Amino acid sequence: MSYRNRTAALASAAALAGSAVLMAAPVARAEVVDVNYQCKTPIGDKSAVSPIDIKGVEDGDGYKITMSWQKGVSSSPVELGKGAMTPSATIALGGADNGTLTVTGPANDAALPANTPIKINDLSGTYLPKKSGEVTFTAGVLTIKALGTTTTCTPTNDPGPSLTLDVKAASGGGTGSAQGGGSGAGPDTGAGLPQTGPEDSAIALGTLGGTVLLAGAAGALWLTRRHQSTRARH
Repeated sequence: MSYRNRTAALASAAALAGSAVLMAAPVARAEVVDVNYQCKTPIGDKSAVSPIDIKGVEDGDGYKITMSWQKGVSSSPVELGKGAMTPSATIALGGADNGTLTVTGPANDAALPANTPIKINDLSGTYLPKKSGEVTFTAGVLTIKALGTTTTCTPTNDPGPSLTLDVKAASGGGTGSAQGGGSGAGPDTGAGLPQTGPEDSAIALGTLGGTVLLAGAAGALWLTRRHQSTRARH
């Protein structure tokens, strides 16, 4: 094989190595899932379907998990004034972990009209992995407290996971799989942290693949200079 062909082969190998890194590395998967809620309210049963979105952002040794409703659920026969309604929910964990994560949020910041689907604000909590691996996050029971009453809304259509994360347990973590929930209270420190969604993962992995390519190109350049130096001496 000629020197030029060897150099081209080295550059091709570097490109393939970068592609292999992109293909082999795990990527978070997020999907908006329709959840059919059946709600037990003080005035009878109600039902509603809402698309649910769950996102995860790495935060220290854990992950900040945020659950969002794209449509309102249940309703009240009377107007709910500002601060009268407080929501919370559970998220079922699966895969490498199991149990539930509790997510909470603030009370309504504006009055909610009577007989109108209640829009749930984003709820969040902190997930601390007990075991490394791929973990799924699926919408669980929604609880709405208002005017001294409690409404529970339970998914009945066996929804699939809204989020799948490849997580890493904190240093010294055991192999247990039970997981408690966090309240999500306190200041939001998610700014500037890498979001574990497909888009951001692809950017990070692309950077890694580019590093491999640059390393291969540097090797090819070194060989070229060495070859020219050898020819000059001869």
